[in-house]
Amino acid sequence: MKLSRVERVGDCEWRIDATGAMRVPVVIYASEDLLRDMDEKVREQASNIATLPGIVTASFVMPDGHWGYGFPIGGVAAFDAAHGGVVSAGGVGFDISCGVRLLLTGLRAEHIDERKRVLADRLFDVVPAGVGSTGRVRLEDEDMDEMLRGGARWAVGRGYGLREDIERIEEGGAMAGADPDCVSAQAKARQRDETGTLGSGNHYLEVQKVARVFAPDIARAYGLEEGGAVVSIHCGSRGLGHQIGTDFLRQMELEASAHGITLPDRELACAAIRSALGEAYLGAMRAGVNCAFANRQIIAHLVRGVFSEIFGADKLELLYDVSHNTCKEERHEVDGKTRSLFVHRKGATRAFAPGEPSIPQSLRAFGQPVLVGGTMGTASYVLAGVAGNERHGFASACHGAGRAMSRHQALHRWSGRQLVRDLEARGIIVRSPSLKGVAEEAPGAYKDVTAVVEAASRAGLAQPVARLEPMVCVKG
Repeated sequence: MKLSRVERVGDCEWRIDATGAMRVPVVIYASEDLLRDMDEKVREQASNIATLPGIVTASFVMPDGHWGYGFPIGGVAAFDAAHGGVVSAGGVGFDISCGVRLLLTGLRAEHIDERKRVLADRLFDVVPAGVGSTGRVRLEDEDMDEMLRGGARWAVGRGYGLREDIERIEEGGAMAGADPDCVSAQAKARQRDETGTLGSGNHYLEVQKVARVFAPDIARAYGLEEGGAVVSIHCGSRGLGHQIGTDFLRQMELEASAHGITLPDRELACAAIRSALGEAYLGAMRAGVNCAFANRQIIAHLVRGVFSEIFGADKLELLYDVSHNTCKEERHEVDGKTRSLFVHRKGATRAFAPGEPSIPQSLRAFGQPVLVGGTMGTASYVLAGVAGNERHGFASACHGAGRAMSRHQALHRWSGRQLVRDLEARGIIVRSPSLKGVAEEAPGAYKDVTAVVEAASRAGLAQPVARLEPMVCVKG
């Protein structure tokens, strides 16, 4: 991105003033290097979002921002329903509630190293991964609707996991207002055999070493210590979420002009929050969120079974589960008044500060865990929300490294087979059903996640707590 197109207003904060049809400015959180490497499409998309009805404060971009569908990945925007605000399916994305869950194994990394290959093979055998992967859970119509209403709570009630897990999941494991009747038959059919599966793309299951702790008091509260081993699960709502996005984007585009909504880009198709279509999308989207919660809950149960089999450790306490493709009704202060807003986070995660009531009681004094995913060859990070970040994208933060090149470009640059060999030489065991998929997700195809995290910290979005490094990766 050309630096001449933006104004620097802080160490890692940049602004584009509202011009033309823009109702609010654009604010980008990034270091100078990260901003320079962002493509111009990010600026264009963020500026287009700023034209939508009912948007408040600004159109925000997180440090991992890059081009996406409608919204840039890393885009955050909030809309006020009382002032004609809209909800956009493109502002949530196709992989509704894609997110990360982090499990504490209670084991040391050296114990994992001793049986790393066996662990990789068993996790790959037990947790279905890849395009079109199907699981052991088949949902009939009644089960499907119960899952879409109950999310992780439904899964725990069926014996997949522990009751204490629920407290450590965003929204308590089930988002209120989900309406299975708003989910199409085609979406439900796509999900019938996919619950409890990783899927493909950038989704993964990683066993990781806590390589470094930055904030000892918070790390202790989170159950993280240097040399310990954790498990990260990154996946979402699979085919159901994708179909919901497809169904509603089509309807929103068709109805936009009839409701007086001018779209600067058809990919920003949206509907008034307080319209029949807007309410229907929110009901379906919330069902998609619950689908993702259930999916990660079942995968966690399968992972616990493998750890019990190999190490005799089956509890694997849940640190936290947080989504990064959602639209949520939250209360935020705007111009000195607390307002109810519909906050879109597309490739961004909430990062609530210490004291926020929705954070689990046991973690509340330390801020919400923010789980930032890396790639199979680079680090991931655990961050914590910090006081004063309310003004930064409605207490939001980055969700990962962010792509630096397309999958097509990566496929022409790297060999999946060679990547697996290179990573194994570094002590990272990769298992995947697709070497093509491995090449598309090459670590070099992503931005420097450490630079992204540093920018998030310098911008006041969240503070680093621990650095995690991969040991075993099951890749979709």
